Amino acid sequence: MKYFYPLLENTLSKEDLLAGINVIKSEQLTMSKKTKKFEKDFAKKIGAKYALMVNSGSSANLLATFAAGNPLRKNRFKAGDEALIPSVCWPTSLWPLIQAGLKPKFIDVEKDTLNVDPKKLISSITKKTRVIMLIHVLGNSTDIEKVIKIAKKKKIIIIEDTCESLGSKFKKRNLGTYGDFGTYSFYFSHQITSGEGGMVVCNDINDYNILYSMRAHGWSRGVTYQKKIEKKYKHLDPRFIFINSGFNLRPTDITAAIGHSQFKKLNNFINIRNYNRNKIISSLKKSKQWNNQFSFFKINKNVTPSFFGFPVILNKRYLGKRNNYLKKLSKDGVESRPIISGNFLRQPVAKTFKLDKEKNKFKNADEVQNLGFFIGLHTKKIKAKILKKLVKALLKI
Repeated sequence: MKYFYPLLENTLSKEDLLAGINVIKSEQLTMSKKTKKFEKDFAKKIGAKYALMVNSGSSANLLATFAAGNPLRKNRFKAGDEALIPSVCWPTSLWPLIQAGLKPKFIDVEKDTLNVDPKKLISSITKKTRVIMLIHVLGNSTDIEKVIKIAKKKKIIIIEDTCESLGSKFKKRNLGTYGDFGTYSFYFSHQITSGEGGMVVCNDINDYNILYSMRAHGWSRGVTYQKKIEKKYKHLDPRFIFINSGFNLRPTDITAAIGHSQFKKLNNFINIRNYNRNKIISSLKKSKQWNNQFSFFKINKNVTPSFFGFPVILNKRYLGKRNNYLKKLSKDGVESRPIISGNFLRQPVAKTFKLDKEKNKFKNADEVQNLGFFIGLHTKKIKAKILKKLVKALLKI
């Protein structure tokens, strides 16, 4: 179906694509200098000591989680330990926890911010809690300072899933730099894109070496203490020394070049998305048809957002009518989708893996599931004609 207002807008410019084409022409396609340059510039702008590019945001979560439990790390989790995660989450924020042997415990969200409820999160911490997967939803954040303060006291590992919130800040500090690890995604629909791709950041040299080795098979090649390893294991071929477990999560220099080109435009993209969001909300509220049909995303105190999408929650009086409304919206040319995956415990796979054995109730996550949706937020200023048409379609409820 052709939409006049699609979820996604192509943000790739000729300049971005040319950056990738130049790599192809150079014949150096695999991870090399372009990747290193992007990592260095990313870390500097984000405010982290180290950044490591991977082939997707999902891989960033996988790598960060397994690094957090690695034997080469002093403060690490062990199989059977507990991990807290918001009930509104994406599958690949959750699965690495389970794959690494952690037991997930779900926490309800705040329905107006869509982020995890910090009071419920903190009160859910037990002696078994060793990891918190903190998801920054659609450019927003919970009170991360409050969570970090408690986590440090109890030596709980924080992984900040910032895949939907690249460029968002809490008290002028970039999200993703507060915890032990921060993850980002460069998928096509996100704040910037390299087609596929992601990044992990950290501030500890030992964590960086663990990430670096695990990204590529557990190799010693490229870690900061590589020469010491070679001296210690002289009987081995220095090109093929393995010091850790690992995956192959490497990006290509093609995706790194495209991502780096896009990264230079991040601030501009943030400003335009913010402009478009304000325009849409203002136009809806000024309409004669406006009757509080929706509630809008509330930005938490101290957060400077980098928006991804335009989420709304329908008024409770429309309970049970959401699906029909979204079908009509689609027919009228507006593409929409659920907020992340809704309450993940309502997904069939949650039953398969018996994720909610205690049958906990997540009132707010259920409201997000049953009354929430989001539409796109584009990186070109919205035209008056499109805005008028969009507002009319949305208010047909």
